Amino acid sequence: MNFLAHLLLSGSPGTTPHYADVVVGNFAAEAVRGRAGLLAYPEPVQRGIRLHRFIDSFTDAHPVVRRTTARLREAGLGKWAGVVADMGYDHLLARDFARYHPAEPLPDFAQRQYALLHARRTEIPERLQPLLHHMRQGDWLTGYAHPAGLQQALLGLSRRVPAGAVMATGAEAFLAELAAYEADFAEFWPELRAGVVGEL
Repeated sequence: MNFLAHLLLSGSPGTTPHYADVVVGNFAAEAVRGRAGLLAYPEPVQRGIRLHRFIDSFTDAHPVVRRTTARLREAGLGKWAGVVADMGYDHLLARDFARYHPAEPLPDFAQRQYALLHARRTEIPERLQPLLHHMRQGDWLTGYAHPAGLQQALLGLSRRVPAGAVMATGAEAFLAELAAYEADFAEFWPELRAGVVGEL
């Protein structure tokens, strides 16, 4: 899963103990490696890092996600099919955010996340700080809701990642079989949420 899903799965301020720490850890985990990296953080932030790792492992192993990535590989995405699946699922989550998170509109959720992460930015690995800045300035989380936002995100990745040029075609491939991916996501998301409950 990509940034929006990870942040949403971090819980909620009113019910999740150490919520802000979990959010910081879940975001930071993108650049935290191994046990030594984990133990460099206080325990409440470690919970967020472990949550991020659980989400990634659960997602990668899930048969519905494997069905999605197989379809994307067939569409020519090769080893980048998983990345496109993550981004495509975030597009569907953002597009139908009111369905999956009725308590809060997506723009409000996004601004709350940006503010929290910006306030704690010194705790985030240095290599992620420019990404956070660009995410906040460009309002990526809200932008994911639109096909053009998905296209822009994958185009940006295709330019930044070595040998990742094929990702520029990822949005087109995902949107070409949108109904199939919508069905995959609708089946997968409740199972992921249920899995995460035991980790918070």
